Amino acid sequence: MSFHKPGWLVSSCRLLSVIALICCAGCFALPAQSPAGQSCPPLTGIQIFPPDDPWNKPVWNDPVDPNSANLISTIGDDRPLHPDFGTVWNGVPNGIPYSVVPGTQPKVPVTFDYDSQSDPGPYPIPDDAPIEGGPNGTGDRHVLVVDRDNLKLYELFSAQKTAGGWHAGSGAIFDLATDARRPAGWTSADAAGLPILPGLVRYDEVCGKKVIDHALRFTVVRTRRAYIDPARHYASHDDNPNLLPMGARLRLKATFDTSSFPPEAQVILEALKKYGMICADNGSNMYISGAPDSRWDDMDLGSLKKVKASDFEVVRMENLVTTD
Repeated sequence: MSFHKPGWLVSSCRLLSVIALICCAGCFALPAQSPAGQSCPPLTGIQIFPPDDPWNKPVWNDPVDPNSANLISTIGDDRPLHPDFGTVWNGVPNGIPYSVVPGTQPKVPVTFDYDSQSDPGPYPIPDDAPIEGGPNGTGDRHVLVVDRDNLKLYELFSAQKTAGGWHAGSGAIFDLATDARRPAGWTSADAAGLPILPGLVRYDEVCGKKVIDHALRFTVVRTRRAYIDPARHYASHDDNPNLLPMGARLRLKATFDTSSFPPEAQVILEALKKYGMICADNGSNMYISGAPDSRWDDMDLGSLKKVKASDFEVVRMENLVTTD
């Protein structure tokens, strides 16, 4: 998890992370029992943006960026891929949770620290909406809500329940039926001005459909003062051209052999070959985001750490934006 304020790099990350080795039932059995266990609802039948949206666009045939090797080296060639999700970490569900609500869900007021780049409320957030890191968490405290009937996505950063509704650092509303972007230069609930939900690894995909058909979200410690589509915002003062800009996409090399990995890890790795992962925030290097679920097998997810940054390449970047 990371911390950011729109427009500024204020990132504090978990540099040392321990995946809880909870003995859970895995993909094809009953859910593990855990006092802090949490399972996010499947998104069956809900289209997360149109097929031509960048999140849903295969990139396995796209050219490699000429500066790919240098960009990877600033992350660290030997830096392992790290699943920033699973069952439980530090006593709370591990990952970024989300809620699914009907169109009749009552909307409540939301106030923001960064009003100028936040979509105003009200938002259809249930009183018991799960918060990233738990109700007492001190991290990014994302709250994500999908209105399944109106195909709208509501996302908050640094969310706190209040007597009359919610307060957040920033917030964004996305129309899932279109691929419209945020205004140029605007943040969202994520530093890059991107939606978070489309980039999460979800249990219902990996162990239900057994396929992920979209790009994933990931973080790096240092980013460039620049962004490329579909990102709309940068969160750095560093102009180093060898740093990834927000929106950069890494793709697992086609030659990488996934056959020795557990089935659920293979699903994730094949998605990284076909769709890649998009740089969305300042955070720990090579951390990929997912939704918590008590049924994940943390040991199998941990096998992803065998994959190194050098096993990836940067998809060619075009139309770099370096000004507000």
